[in-house]
Amino acid sequence: MKPFPCSLLFCVSLLFSDVAHATYHLKAGDPQLKTAQSYSQTRHNAQPVLRTPNPAKTDSPCRSRPLDLVFIIDSSRSVRPAEFKKVKIFLANMADTLDVGSDATRVAVVNYASTVKIEFLLKDHFNKLNLKKAIARIEPLATGTMTGLAIKTAMKEAFTEKSGSRPRSGNISKVAIVVTDGRPQDQVEEVSAEARASGIEIYAVGVDRADMQSLQLMASVPLEEHVFYVETYGVIEKLTSKFRETLCDPGLDPCAMGHDCEHICINSNASFYCKCQSGYVLNADKKTCSPKREEARAEVVEDSCKCEAMLVFQRQTQATIQQLTAKLVKLADISGRIEHLENMLGRA
Repeated sequence: MKPFPCSLLFCVSLLFSDVAHATYHLKAGDPQLKTAQSYSQTRHNAQPVLRTPNPAKTDSPCRSRPLDLVFIIDSSRSVRPAEFKKVKIFLANMADTLDVGSDATRVAVVNYASTVKIEFLLKDHFNKLNLKKAIARIEPLATGTMTGLAIKTAMKEAFTEKSGSRPRSGNISKVAIVVTDGRPQDQVEEVSAEARASGIEIYAVGVDRADMQSLQLMASVPLEEHVFYVETYGVIEKLTSKFRETLCDPGLDPCAMGHDCEHICINSNASFYCKCQSGYVLNADKKTCSPKREEARAEVVEDSCKCEAMLVFQRQTQATIQQLTAKLVKLADISGRIEHLENMLGRA
């Protein structure tokens, strides 16, 4: 039998050396990149600015403040059927983020092309299930882009007490979100100014070929917080997270409402993110924590009699034994196969 490439003792020494110098590498957690971007102008030079929602906040739940919320959606010929389905997914996702109810947020939808159709009123649906069913039944209107007429209809017919809008004395915010992919075929500046003067806060969402100047004429100020742009309908639902931040009640502490952070929850403007205690690092899931190996070693060296240090040492020892055992088993298996192969070659 030929001599084995390395003695068992030498291999064991290599294994111990490998374990002694091993380091723990945490997997890098890449936060989900939000492709939806807001498109706005600066107040002084009117140059467009691209903004991306903070990834640390987008997956965190929040509670919307009570609103009278009206979606004004473009369903003209330029919006293809598959794209219009994306708009309805966006509306349904928005419904999931809201506290829908008669005493919470009320939702209406105004659908427009060359004509305007109020799909349902603020007084019609006070629970999410019925609201989402109503959204699913909306059909496109096909021709024209009468955005100004749609805003006027929302102001005169949807935002009225008769239709379910609450009295001004109740201090319930009136919000309109306009979604369009084209240039209006009528005037939007005056009617939008009238709507804003009546107390309606307007957000303008442009898609693909949307006219930026028209979006800016429609929206409330500051424009950088009220004008958004996405390149395709395929990513419009990504704006849900941005609106969730915007429509959250700033007076509510999301950490107090419940969170899944293992160690520390940090309130961050109607959202939250997780942090770890000293000596720990945040894992890739951005929720749980793992001990830093270097600080664990320092704790053992500082006082080996401490119970905490003993527990750390025991865990390290067990981990080392398990790694070593696995490598020895693998080594023995390889050695046995080599010996078997050499025996077969010797017989040949």
